[in-house]
This record gives sequence, structure tokens and C-alpha cells, in this order.
Amino acid sequence: MSVRNTRRRSTSGSSSSLEDLDDHNSTIVRDDKDRKDLSPNLQNLPQDFLVKYLGKKDARGLWGIKNTRKPVDDMVGMARGLGPGAPLPYLQLSISHRGVLVTPHKSNTCHTMDCGLYPIDTISYGVQDLVYTRVFAMIIVRETPEGREEPSHDRSNPFQCRAFVCDSRQAARRLTFALAAAFKLFSKSLKSNQVTKSDRFA
Repeated sequence: MSVRNTRRRSTSGSSSSLEDLDDHNSTIVRDDKDRKDLSPNLQNLPQDFLVKYLGKKDARGLWGIKNTRKPVDDMVGMARGLGPGAPLPYLQLSISHRGVLVTPHKSNTCHTMDCGLYPIDTISYGVQDLVYTRVFAMIIVRETPEGREEPSHDRSNPFQCRAFVCDSRQAARRLTFALAAAFKLFSKSLKSNQVTKSDRFA
């Protein structure tokens, strides 16, 4: 499951929980009720998800699984390389029409500077990873604030992939659908604004 823009929980993130990520050989079977429950519903926002933060890596393009594949593989590999029990940031993702708000969970013991609001118009893509099905990844289009100088390698590539480990693959799927609903609301608001502007000059 991917979208494009046009109950077990630990008290802190741990890389040991990555050992069961390789479930791409499993078959996910859902009945009609499941599909209905998971379908994007504009009335169900905001939605909150507890996740473990894998990190961020440059992506090669604006959207598509081909542009999240290597970054996710690299981040999972790095997390596993930390060793069993190594902490990962334990965060809350709040999905709304405004975008994705990332905040540390009260039980988080691993600080990260990557919290804050990622506005919906800076998110170009979101996907439940096909290999690590508990992983949700999204591509952010970075903009350099006016008056601020970025290293040349940052300026040359504005696309950044961020990845999160969910409690389950079902949670990763729900997160992806929630972002799809946010994209729909954003698109709807843009169309509404365009109609309003055209009416003013009619």
C-alpha cells in the first residue's frame, strides 16, 4: 500500500524488535470488513500512531517504492547493527489535514532532533514497505529556509526518506491510509480555494 500527494508496545524503542521485520513471505488475508475499516476516511482524522524511528536517508526521487527501497534497507541495516537492546527513538505520529506531527512519547529514552510538524504540502509520498511490512516510509521535500545556507550536498538533493517501525503490519497499513486521507483533504482544500478565487474574478 502506497500513497502519493497530487497490542504489544514496549516502553522504549529497541533494535531487538527488528528481528521479526522480515515477514515478506507472509500472506496478508483480509475480508471485506477489514478492507472497509482500512479504507481512507476523511472523518477519521487526526489519527495517532506509536512508532520507533529508524532515521532518515536521502531519496533519489519524489515518489515511488523504487525511491524508498534503498533508504529503508540501509536504515534497517544500521538499526540492526546497533546490537540487541539498543534503543531507538519511541515517537508518536499524529496524522491530520495539516500533515504529520512527530513528537516524542513520554516513555522515550532516545532523543532525536527530527520531531516537529511535517506540513502536508512537503510530503510527496508514503508507503508501507513491501519487504519490511511493519515499516512505514515517507518522502519529504526539504526546503532551505530563507537566509540559511545548507551544505552543497544537501542543496543538490531535496528528497529525504524517513522510516518508522509500527507495532504491526496492520498498523503500518492504517498509517498509510491515514496519510492518504490527509492527502485527499489537502487536495480538496486546494480545489476549494481555486473555486473561491475564480468566483472573486468572475
